Amino acid sequence: MTAFTPFSPTAAVPASPHPLADEYERAHLFFEARDYAEAARILVPVVEAEPAHLAARLLLARSYYHSAQLNRAEAEARRVLDRAPAEAYAHLLLGRTLQRQNRDDEAAPHLRLAAAMNGEYAGS
Repeated sequence: MTAFTPFSPTAAVPASPHPLADEYERAHLFFEARDYAEAARILVPVVEAEPAHLAARLLLARSYYHSAQLNRAEAEARRVLDRAPAEAYAHLLLGRTLQRQNRDDEAAPHLRLAAAMNGEYAGS
């Protein structure tokens, strides 16, 4: 007969084999709950550990944008575009971020490019 081991609320939780993925998912939950500042706080170490993870970097840029950390949003969007110049959403995000900073002339090319990449007419 096998011995019964009761559940202990103080038992250590086994370590996840993918802690960065877990943190990314946790950040995504905070983002979906509209706690953008907390999502950004969680994502910073994820992006530092995996700088090439564009989805995490883009979510970080979005979190910064929605929490009105516009300089940080701009910097992250530019980092995404440095690595993936064809990322339409990063162009849109950068354009909107620049607009919110009253930098319409800088925003316009990114917004036109995002619209063109999505098959929309952006106008002149």
